[in-house]
Amino acid sequence: MERHGRIVAIPVGAKGSRRHQTVRVADRRERIFQASTVDNSGHFTPKDWVLFVSIALIWGASFLLIAFALEDFTPGTITLGRVGLGAATLGVVRALRPAGQRVESEDWPRIILLSFLWVGIPFTLFPLAQEHINSAVTGLLNGAMPVFAALVATVLLKSAPKGVQLVGIVVGFVGITMISVASAGGESSEAIGVLMVLAATVCYGFAVNLAGPLQQKYGAIGTMSRVLALATLWVTPFGLWDIADNGFSIGSAVALFFLGAVGTGAAYWIMATLVGRVGAVRASFITYLIPVVSLVLGVAFRDDKVTVVALFGAALTIGGALLASRRESR
Repeated sequence: MERHGRIVAIPVGAKGSRRHQTVRVADRRERIFQASTVDNSGHFTPKDWVLFVSIALIWGASFLLIAFALEDFTPGTITLGRVGLGAATLGVVRALRPAGQRVESEDWPRIILLSFLWVGIPFTLFPLAQEHINSAVTGLLNGAMPVFAALVATVLLKSAPKGVQLVGIVVGFVGITMISVASAGGESSEAIGVLMVLAATVCYGFAVNLAGPLQQKYGAIGTMSRVLALATLWVTPFGLWDIADNGFSIGSAVALFFLGAVGTGAAYWIMATLVGRVGAVRASFITYLIPVVSLVLGVAFRDDKVTVVALFGAALTIGGALLASRRESR
């Protein structure tokens, strides 16, 4: 792994000699966020598109599953059940596969931070947000993640998107702004829900940039199984806080099971693989398709209401998703 440090010249040989040797001295504190190479910086391959569309469908449906689970379970129970089931799913997969590389000590801070940013915080916020806004709107707002992913890459990694990718970010930003303004509706409760979802997507923007180097080093399973196991610890107090307030129904239980095993365990396996193949920013554009999936499912199964302005904003996000698959500008 490349280490960041400074170049110094130290004298070698006899006393008084002017001969020096240049060496790299590693900084004691390595950067948490690091740039990474990608397997494919060109047009998406068929495999890339399969991963891309699969994760969009799974995560687009997750907001509908949260809505069904909220009929009987508290937000804390949903968060704990989702993360715990996801961790168990990847734990079983990891146990059936050959042992991967052992995590080096300098990477543990990154994995711990990733467990908060990619799982613990956003998975806590989404069920709370959906007590104020519907599943369709939540999915539409989740499309803001590519904007934040690109901004993080620009500021922390000095990797600004260019060309058609930059156009996609601008188009996506306009679309998400329209959705946010239309969905808040002037109601303070709805505005709180909108802010919670946007806060979760900011966390995702940091997380996808942090995940790339880890996935390439330890693999999708090795990385995400550890991340989800740690996140389970962080969300357990929230899950147990109001556990006595839970109800129960088969429908809600099934929704929570699929939300955890598929919408979390399998989904993060796929997403981490995609990040390693095409890079954080381009992988994050899957959230430009998530709004479409969540909108269709929310209207079809929950009779969710969405304004015309929000619909037009969602249409703009589709264009951003198409631009995401284009070749990176040099």
